[in-house]
Amino acid sequence: MSDSKNDDKHKQRMQRKKEVVDASIARSTDERGVLLNLTGNGKGKSSSGFGMLARALGHDMRVGVVQFIKGSFSTGEEKFFRRFPEVSYHVMGEGFTWETQDMQRDIEAANLAWQQARKMLSDESFDLILLDELNIALKSKLIDICDVINDLKQRPEMQHVIVTGRGSIAELVEISDTVTEMKMIKHAFSNGVKAQKGVEL
Repeated sequence: MSDSKNDDKHKQRMQRKKEVVDASIARSTDERGVLLNLTGNGKGKSSSGFGMLARALGHDMRVGVVQFIKGSFSTGEEKFFRRFPEVSYHVMGEGFTWETQDMQRDIEAANLAWQQARKMLSDESFDLILLDELNIALKSKLIDICDVINDLKQRPEMQHVIVTGRGSIAELVEISDTVTEMKMIKHAFSNGVKAQKGVEL
């Protein structure tokens, strides 16, 4: 087939695609805060959340972070985002549950973290809030799901919330506006590569 015919077919396909996309954009007229849920066993959930945090800062938005699990070691994202006065950053966890091995201690830490999250969720000056690893805290039944659902539903109308962590429970999936499941195909850790600065840490 000649290049001109290929070009014509490509143009026709792109015109049809543009019509579909434009129609979808025209139908999307609501403007409100959204709840994003990043879950699954693959790498990149928190990384995606922090990427959106950076995007929000680029729009001069005020953002908050509550980390529910990753509390026992310093991360690159914490060091970076603490530089910005418009970021309210709270590391509330004490590490992974297999490290603490103390259920009551994990429950207390998770509920203190939720108290901090609740303050932000009731404060309309926060444009975007990242609740990092909240899914794990909910799956492990460290926090009451009814309290979480209620607080998320009652937040300010224009406030965006990002929840991360594997194993999102059905109740949170149900009220989320966008749910993305990260699927693991391969991971360097499985081949004996330890967590690397700038990649995992």
